[in-house]
Amino acid sequence: MGWLTKILKGSSHKFSDGQCNGRYREDRNLDRPRYSADGSDFDKEEIECAIALSLSEQDHVIPQDDKGKKIIEYKSETEEDEDDDEDEDEEYMRAQLEAAEEEERRVAQAQIEEEEKRRAEVQLEETEKQLAKARLEEEETRRAKAQLEEDEQLAKAIQESMNVGSPPRYDPGSIFQPYPFLMPSNHRICAGCQAEIGHGRFLSCMGGVWHPECFCCHACDKPIIDYEFSMSGNRPYHKLCYKEQHHPKCDVCHNFIPTNPAGLIEYRAHPFWMQKYCPSHERDGTPRCCSCERMEPKDTKYLILDDGRKLCLECLDSAIMDTHECQPLYIDIREFYEGLHMKVEQQIPMLLVERSALNEAMEGEKHGHHHLPETRGLCLSEEQTVTTVLRRPRIGAGYKLIDMITEPCRLIRRCEVTAILILYGLPRLLTGSILAHEMMHAWLRLNGYPNLRPEVEEGICQVLAHMWLDSETYAGSTLVDIASSSSSTSSAVIASSKKGERSEFEKKLGEFFKHQIESDSSSAYGDGFRQGNAAVLKHGLRRTLDHIRLTGTFP
Repeated sequence: MGWLTKILKGSSHKFSDGQCNGRYREDRNLDRPRYSADGSDFDKEEIECAIALSLSEQDHVIPQDDKGKKIIEYKSETEEDEDDDEDEDEEYMRAQLEAAEEEERRVAQAQIEEEEKRRAEVQLEETEKQLAKARLEEEETRRAKAQLEEDEQLAKAIQESMNVGSPPRYDPGSIFQPYPFLMPSNHRICAGCQAEIGHGRFLSCMGGVWHPECFCCHACDKPIIDYEFSMSGNRPYHKLCYKEQHHPKCDVCHNFIPTNPAGLIEYRAHPFWMQKYCPSHERDGTPRCCSCERMEPKDTKYLILDDGRKLCLECLDSAIMDTHECQPLYIDIREFYEGLHMKVEQQIPMLLVERSALNEAMEGEKHGHHHLPETRGLCLSEEQTVTTVLRRPRIGAGYKLIDMITEPCRLIRRCEVTAILILYGLPRLLTGSILAHEMMHAWLRLNGYPNLRPEVEEGICQVLAHMWLDSETYAGSTLVDIASSSSSTSSAVIASSKKGERSEFEKKLGEFFKHQIESDSSSAYGDGFRQGNAAVLKHGLRRTLDHIRLTGTFP
């Protein structure tokens, strides 16, 4: 260290901590001569080099010789510069290596990400292929199952065909027929298209063979592929098509009429209107029209009268609602009797009344016979006070009649007949037939006929009601023969023909009221009418009435 001390003593420069950090700057211009600031042989850099070397020697073990003396090795400036260059080169190489390694890591990371992306795409594609394959397998399984079922049916049909010597017979009266079997073919002609059937499958039914696509429903014209089908008029139908066309529907609820416990279709039908309905409607309170007796359909609203009766819209169209409105009809009935030479001289009051007033008057009447369960007309012989309908009611909310005006009427007996009472709210033809019936009761009492048996008196009254309906319905075509046979003129026919043309429903309604009279099952009204009508047709009305006056019976 002696040389270093000399150098330090001979130098007037100081070193800062920042300059002695174990490293020094590299000066690439080594050939340039170096000079110190004070003119010595050492410059500033050489001093820094010496200091750094001195500091590094303190960190190393100084080797000793055999005698224990320290051996100090000194390096030349050129060697020191070479060491520094080597360090810097190593540092540079290390930095370059680190940069290369960083670049390799970056490239590797990018490759890894690209590989993961490619794998994800491959996985997604593989998943889609698996789903498509699964759907394809499911479809193939379904088709195989359907084919298996069809093959089983084919095998069953073939087996059945092998057990019989001829094609299966069918019952034309049966609703459901078994599905025609399928079997191989050699040389046959299709009953549908008239083309030859090859080696494919065919159907054998209804006395012929068919291509499966030619055996079609007569209703929808589509092939019948069901195991069972229906027959009607030697024509095949799908079961549903047959039901839609031939299975009866209820005219009330508009549903298919259900089968009974025995599996048979059971329904009710009106004997005249042929209105079909489920048997349950007879028990579930479905209302009927008080005039035509038809049941109220679910999509139609009937008019509700104040006494609870219901009236259909067709019957309402010609209904007579009050006493004043009924007077023209009453005059027509009197003219009808006058045309038969049976004029009623007395002016008998005629009143339209409610059901309650009619029932009260019937209880106060001592004589007469009444058509149960409901009386719609009455010929009074006793003095009574009766409430009559004075003004026609109007239709209010809920399709009910409101604002009906009534008034009591005191009936005084001036002859054998006090008054004729008719139930209000009935169609004109029904009201007229009731009036004709009650007018005949009045004519019998006023003309001295003795007390007759119910079947005779009610029977001849029904005959006159039936004759009036004939005159109104056919404009006298039937009544001409009756009037001629009874030696009467046709003036009754002429009088009844003054009315205008009737609507089709009103004509049908007149036929229904005649049907009611003809088919009545009671002994007085039904049997009495049939006996009286036979007598009038055979002997004429006048001779029949004369026979009744003398004997009290029909001739």
